[in-house]
Amino acid sequence: MSKDYSELEEILGYKFKDISHLDTAFTHKSYANESHSDVVSYERYEFLGDAILQFVTSKHLFLEYPEKTEGELTKLRASLVCEYTLSQITKNLGFGKYLYLSHGEEMTGGMNRPSILCDLFESVLGAIFLDGGIEEAEKYIEKFLLTDIESKSTFYDAKSILQEYAQGNGLKLEYKLISMHGPEHNRIYSVMAVLEGKEYESGSGPTKKMAEQVAAHKTIIELNLE
Repeated sequence: MSKDYSELEEILGYKFKDISHLDTAFTHKSYANESHSDVVSYERYEFLGDAILQFVTSKHLFLEYPEKTEGELTKLRASLVCEYTLSQITKNLGFGKYLYLSHGEEMTGGMNRPSILCDLFESVLGAIFLDGGIEEAEKYIEKFLLTDIESKSTFYDAKSILQEYAQGNGLKLEYKLISMHGPEHNRIYSVMAVLEGKEYESGSGPTKKMAEQVAAHKTIIELNLE
């Protein structure tokens, strides 16, 4: 079942002793269900990776920002470990092409779905931990997530930042729904941020709120409001 992960290992900066950990980390439940064999999905690895991610990120922020309150640290951590941030990282790293998906999931664009790409950040983290221990797991998080923290942190407050900018400049801010597709249980919304009638960036997500957040974040980057 194994794919060629040599390019991925080079990107990760980690060589697996047991490559089957990566097979599991990239196996979506749809593929496991469709295969009718002993194939296991990444869900348990994701569960483990999520716990490691929360701990390592919390420790890093606690040590890096001694002046921040508990509330500020919680908010900052939420920005870093949210679906948008993690899915953007794995999308840029090309994780989607290693996915094992059912035919139906593949046909509906599963390899680019933010929720799945977010899962992969955590499942691969779980795989690295199981194969190489906590030190290698920490290296992975530090290399791909705990860099450019200030920029990533704006995502959580993106809508507020853009609203303040609009109000400060006497501009009307709207979010225009562009499209809505997919079944009810797996719907994707796309919206456009519009300032005083001028269209800026668009964003997509499983809810309108998330889509607006993404559009706002991309717009504040375009406007250099970070």
